[in-house]
Amino acid sequence: MTAPPNDCLARNEWICGAYLTSRRQILLDAVGQHVRLTAVSVLLGLVIAVPLALLARHRRWSAGPVLGVTTILYTIPSLAMFSLLLPVYGLSASLVVAGLVLYSLTLLVRNILAGLRAVPEETRQAARGLGYGPIRLLLAVELPLALPAAMAGLRIATVSAVSLVTVGAIVGFGGLGNLIYAGMNTYFKAQVLTASVLCVLIAVAADLLLLGVQRMLTPWTRADRA
Repeated sequence: MTAPPNDCLARNEWICGAYLTSRRQILLDAVGQHVRLTAVSVLLGLVIAVPLALLARHRRWSAGPVLGVTTILYTIPSLAMFSLLLPVYGLSASLVVAGLVLYSLTLLVRNILAGLRAVPEETRQAARGLGYGPIRLLLAVELPLALPAAMAGLRIATVSAVSLVTVGAIVGFGGLGNLIYAGMNTYFKAQVLTASVLCVLIAVAADLLLLGVQRMLTPWTRADRA
């Protein structure tokens, strides 16, 4: 009777230290790609979402169309979204980024707009009475007071993007999703589990980082709770 192999890779175990040591560079490359795709897509989404939210706030007639379109985009299944964008971007990382940007708009626009709408009108009137023009009012009063709601949307959008990046494996740009997809096809247990756990850790780390940034930028919320 043949003795069982001592190598956890040979035994195809779920938890395997040998996988971590032998595939370290592969894992680091996948994590790097995952983080880059997430960061770029969320930042681009934020650049687009802020003007859209400001438009919806100051032109009331545009709020319905803006929220409606972004909501419709969010309801499109990820595979269908990538397929629709494929003729434009081809099989590239830009395809994944474009899809994630569109998905992030719903969460970002809604939360930024909610934050802007929550600014008390008397606060705006007081600022105008002090001589604040529209730009100064926006930058010094409205956006700072809208930060808690905006940051909440940013945190949700970021965690959602970390998850959706894995779908990019269908075009070869899925970060850790590439390893998960390949591991599932070959039933490579250690690879599937390790890549999945790393996805969760990235999501948790990103959320905690943004939470720290939020608390640093909005010290008055801590004072209110105290």
